[in-house]
Amino acid sequence: MSLLPLGRGASAPAALEPDDRYRGKWSTLSNTTLGVLLVTIDSSIVLISLPDIFRGIRLDPLSPGNTSYFLWMMMGYLVVTAVLVVSFGRLGDIYGRVKMYNLGFAVFSFFSILLSITWLHGAAGALFLIVMRIFQGVGGALLYANSTAILTDAFPPTERGLALGINQIAAIGGSFIGLVLGGLLGPVDWRLIFLVSVPVGVAGTVWAYINLKDKGVRTPAKIDWLGNATFAVGLIALLIGIVYGIEPYGGHNMGWTSPFVLGMMISGIVLLAVFVVIEHHVDAPMFEMSLFRIRTFTYGNIAGLMASLGRGGLMFILIIWLQGIWLPRHGYTFAQTPLWAGIYMLPLTVGFLLAGPASGYLSDRFGPRPFAIGGMLLASASFVFLELLPINFSYILFALLLLAIGLSMGIFASPNRAGIMNSLPAHQRGQGAGMTTTGQNAAMVLSIGIFFTLIIAGLSSSLHHTLFVGLTSEGVPRSAAARIAALPPTSSVFGAFLGYNPIQNLLGPTGVLAHLPAGHAAYLTGRSFFPRLISAPFAKGLHEAFDFAAVAMLVAAASSWFLPSRVRRSHIVEAGIAAIPVAGSAPTSPRPAEHLPDGHLPSRRGLSRAPGSSTVARAAASRRSAGDPSGDPRR
Repeated sequence: MSLLPLGRGASAPAALEPDDRYRGKWSTLSNTTLGVLLVTIDSSIVLISLPDIFRGIRLDPLSPGNTSYFLWMMMGYLVVTAVLVVSFGRLGDIYGRVKMYNLGFAVFSFFSILLSITWLHGAAGALFLIVMRIFQGVGGALLYANSTAILTDAFPPTERGLALGINQIAAIGGSFIGLVLGGLLGPVDWRLIFLVSVPVGVAGTVWAYINLKDKGVRTPAKIDWLGNATFAVGLIALLIGIVYGIEPYGGHNMGWTSPFVLGMMISGIVLLAVFVVIEHHVDAPMFEMSLFRIRTFTYGNIAGLMASLGRGGLMFILIIWLQGIWLPRHGYTFAQTPLWAGIYMLPLTVGFLLAGPASGYLSDRFGPRPFAIGGMLLASASFVFLELLPINFSYILFALLLLAIGLSMGIFASPNRAGIMNSLPAHQRGQGAGMTTTGQNAAMVLSIGIFFTLIIAGLSSSLHHTLFVGLTSEGVPRSAAARIAALPPTSSVFGAFLGYNPIQNLLGPTGVLAHLPAGHAAYLTGRSFFPRLISAPFAKGLHEAFDFAAVAMLVAAASSWFLPSRVRRSHIVEAGIAAIPVAGSAPTSPRPAEHLPDGHLPSRRGLSRAPGSSTVARAAASRRSAGDPSGDPRR
């Protein structure tokens, strides 16, 4: 018996037998995993390579007026992917997910080439790279928005956890692989960090066009231009406010009191509220609010958002901890710390790679709930134990805790995403996946702002006094020491993050070092002075950041309780697809999808699918809703 889709305006490829429907699934998995891996590696490869990039374009990112270049080089890619994934997921539902995905591979590869051949220097070079990174992020958003939906279409429900687990771990693991790649390639030639994506992107593009087949359900609809515009402008305004909130403002250590930051954030919130109103009054909304009537979808997204909120800033805080304090105290120069920070964080990646596929495979058999809850509880406990470590820790303990965090995130990610995707009607998978990814990507940007704010707040409480005392004790004149100590701690944190020698960067332009005894100057700019000076103030902010992350994981664990406790492996009816008898086949009585409240599709105009209604009546209703007045399901 063939399966025909039901749903508002839905259309699908020719009817497929179950065995044909999932043919080529492993090839699809390999291609979509490659795409997601490419996107996430490029999201983090720049972080470690920023010192080499700025040296290559001959720009000091810590000079007054240049900090915004540094922030946008770091955050612009994340912002654009967060903003566009819902729109691109919706376009995939309308025009075909594979078409959008293939376009993403081509766009990503093209702008990777442009990034690797730039000839500009100074501010012009920085602006060129930022703009090209934004367009590269457009390609990344096309890939990210549609890969999950393509996988969900390609795999049966009882195997989706494994497939999505591999895909999700590639997404999360890629962000840490990028750290090591950036540390290895950046010192050789900064252009290599962009050029390395080109052969992979070109090969992936060709392979995607040849290999991928669209098996999803399309939903012909008008594009919600007003909704897209208000959502994009609102979210961009909000995220810009977060980015500039990290920068100092006036006499303040951070910019959260800046009229510009407040104006952007308030405007963003207001526009997003208007967007919600719009989505309740348009025929084909970009954001299908009725999906939130599906309990699994709603709580799964809350859990994923909180996990991203707790995890997103972790990478930056750990890098600052390693580069600014631990690695210099263990014999590494500041210039060496970017590469070694990536290497020392490898246990985190190993944990992701080990746990993700295994958790996905097991959740297919035993349900996503226990694994999602267990992963988040383990993550929360790991953050608490990280807080108990001394600043100058034993690496064995640190590595074990990184491994535990990686395992916990891997255990959680696949069941969470599989539970969400299995709950969606087939014709809204691209849109639903985009909604999920947007929430998690926006949470990542917000998380960076929160973690940096907590760290800077901790440093601000005592770093000024500590720095003044430390400098004057080594012979720095009191006036110069007072001027440097009064600077916002952001410059010291950014300097450590970029692998610069913070004291050299602070004192060098003043000429003070040249007038100090050689021994004092060498000690001030050596590997031990700044790390010992900053350790105590940094510890306070670090503890607050870990407390925040632990609480976020507990909220994610509580939300995961509402994921399904088991997966039904028999008589599974795909969300939004009913078994309709085709000429010559025996009629069957389809069961309502288990995720739908009271057996109804979650849509204002959705098709009623109560257990007692007849198959022919449901098909007729579907035809009428799609504009066919005859209501004949066999036409």
